[in-house]
Amino acid sequence: MVVCTQPRRLAATSVAKRVANEMDVHLGKEVGYSVRFEDMTEPGTTFLKYMTDGMLMREAMNNPTLAGYSTVIIDEAHERTIATDILMGLLKSLAKRRSDLKIIIMSATLDTSKFRSFFANSTTKEPAPLLKIPGRPYPIKTLYLSRLDQDYVKMAIRTTLRIHTKEDPGDVLVFLTGEEEIEDACRMITLKAEGLMNQSPNSVGPLVCVPLYSSLSPSEQARAFEPPPPARKRGGPPGRKVVVATNVAETSLTIDGIVYIVDSGFSKQKDFYSNTRIESLLVSSISKGAAKQRRGRAGRTRPGKCFRLYTESDYKNRADQTQPETLRTNLTGVVLVLTKLGITDHTRFHYMDPPTLGSLRRARESLNFLGILDDKHQLTALGKTVSEFPLEPQMAKMLIASPKFLCSDEVLTIVAMLSAPHVWVRPPNQQREADAAKTKFTNPDGDHLTLLNVFNKYMRSIYTVFSLDPQSNLPLQSIRQARQRMGA
Repeated sequence: MVVCTQPRRLAATSVAKRVANEMDVHLGKEVGYSVRFEDMTEPGTTFLKYMTDGMLMREAMNNPTLAGYSTVIIDEAHERTIATDILMGLLKSLAKRRSDLKIIIMSATLDTSKFRSFFANSTTKEPAPLLKIPGRPYPIKTLYLSRLDQDYVKMAIRTTLRIHTKEDPGDVLVFLTGEEEIEDACRMITLKAEGLMNQSPNSVGPLVCVPLYSSLSPSEQARAFEPPPPARKRGGPPGRKVVVATNVAETSLTIDGIVYIVDSGFSKQKDFYSNTRIESLLVSSISKGAAKQRRGRAGRTRPGKCFRLYTESDYKNRADQTQPETLRTNLTGVVLVLTKLGITDHTRFHYMDPPTLGSLRRARESLNFLGILDDKHQLTALGKTVSEFPLEPQMAKMLIASPKFLCSDEVLTIVAMLSAPHVWVRPPNQQREADAAKTKFTNPDGDHLTLLNVFNKYMRSIYTVFSLDPQSNLPLQSIRQARQRMGA
């Protein structure tokens, strides 16, 4: 079997669907996918399987030789997620033991010399072979701002509306950083576009604005791939589709009809402060590599344009590639995975970019404090159980310990809510109202019990006459995800 990894769930499922369609086979039969909570494969029939890199990493914990796979393809390797980096280290070691295994590393914006050196022949030291596949056939014109605008969301809205009124037909893909920004931008674009169309019905066509981010349901995500709206009348100006997305649309996804890219130049990235052991999701400037990926979403079927909402000098001063997650995130999960694989000297693993000794030491200390590792860096009995859970070690231990304290249902709910994205939404123009609404759910004993309150009130709204306040700013899709994961 051939397995191909993608860094995101949406990419794995959508690429599998597209490949199955282009090969004219049934999805889940010859071509399938495997992502968290969903497996669309058939043993003995599936010969091409798409997975998230995290799923293959977890599979490797119990199948370290990757038996059953003849070829492993790591796609979008430039993103350098933790799971991708661990997989590449494992594959580098595995290549010495499995001469039959084919390893393919793919990306449109790789630092090829670095990757070729990493996978060099262990005997001859000859760099790994490189295959270059010709790029897109259509040119893309890149436009920059003459000066920076601090409010990139408003600038993205203005640019999108200018495209709609001034540019030739073609759909637009706008990159923003998160759910709140995207939903707010979609509301504003839709409202203003309706006004423009009513003012000039003979020159401005209809516009549909669609959000795209990871926590949307599959049916909501599928709207991004639908065709644009038709003209309001025969011979009238054609309709246009605008997709406003996070970086989930940066790689792997192909949205037909995209001609224009509006790139804010920002994304949200995880950063871990090891001294305080606090992890934050911060709005950060994207790298040149990420900017090239965004630009490459256009020009697939005709010439395109990329509107970068930053100056050319700003672009030239950006980092060439996104910093690997192993250098900026919590490594407790990495240390747990490596230990499960029998690697107890975590400094000697094949990292492409080795993390600092201090960050590895603090990760071991955290796992030791939790009782997951002993003083010799070996898994304890608790640690072996924790390693079977696809959760952060702290949450896995919470679940395991909860029966002892007679609070399994409550802890299961809290863990499910912590695993669901964006429970609290604070739209930029409604932050005060959102904060006031949150107080209706707040428990003075902390955020975890507040999340428990939210879920319990949601469940009451289903089974009783009680209903959630429509102004509560709760993204119900996230709560439904938590409920689904609990099997409630």
